[in-house]
Amino acid sequence: MKFRPCIDLHNGRVKQIVGGTLADSGAVENFVSDMGAAYYADLYRQDNLKGGHVIMLGPGNEDEAISALNAFPGGLQVGGGINPYNAMEYLDAGASHVIVTSYVFSGGKINMDNLEAMRSVTGKERLVLDLSCRSGNGIYYVVTDRWQKFTEFEINRKNIEFLEGYCDELLVHAADVEGLREGIDVNLVSLLAQCCSIPVTYAGGVKDLSDVTRVFEKGKGRVDLTIGSALDIFGGSISYRELLSMKEFHS
Repeated sequence: MKFRPCIDLHNGRVKQIVGGTLADSGAVENFVSDMGAAYYADLYRQDNLKGGHVIMLGPGNEDEAISALNAFPGGLQVGGGINPYNAMEYLDAGASHVIVTSYVFSGGKINMDNLEAMRSVTGKERLVLDLSCRSGNGIYYVVTDRWQKFTEFEINRKNIEFLEGYCDELLVHAADVEGLREGIDVNLVSLLAQCCSIPVTYAGGVKDLSDVTRVFEKGKGRVDLTIGSALDIFGGSISYRELLSMKEFHS
């Protein structure tokens, strides 16, 4: 298991918000940083934490995202409003991969033309598909439009196997628990361990270091982890330095 750091951007600031609350009028914020995105990117560069992600939550975040990519060339992925027309701008700025959700999952289902278009621009090796999801009747469905609109696309072995032919990695936010710091979605972590054969990162709900161990165990060491609101560098109580020293990330 690897630790995958994050930089979430909203209205041009590094923030941590509660998943599912993002709207045109704003969002429920757990933390707003006085530091820019490049500060965090350089921190991750110094600690050699490759494979983290920069997420642009709405417009007005492009400059900050590019500053982070410039600070850690080849070390960060970027997502939020990515499409075939702007993907190369971010890859050329230093992103290792681009992350896509809404462009591929549009109209409540997967859009194969859009998926093919993305792969033709980035190549499979530089594309990450974000399968952020919510539970409905015990089944996990990909959600779009700020995690508020359910699609018909179910998280299961068949569907994951299909998507693995188009991308290099998967990123999965558990939108029901994202930002709440009340515990991870254990069932989702277990499902990802069962279904995924390419690198996959889980995000959402971590409250303390015991949740890190839980992800390691339920994910069978194959599911990587990102943590936002619970980290002390984002106003939380988990020590960033103590986290990096955990045996789960060095096994």
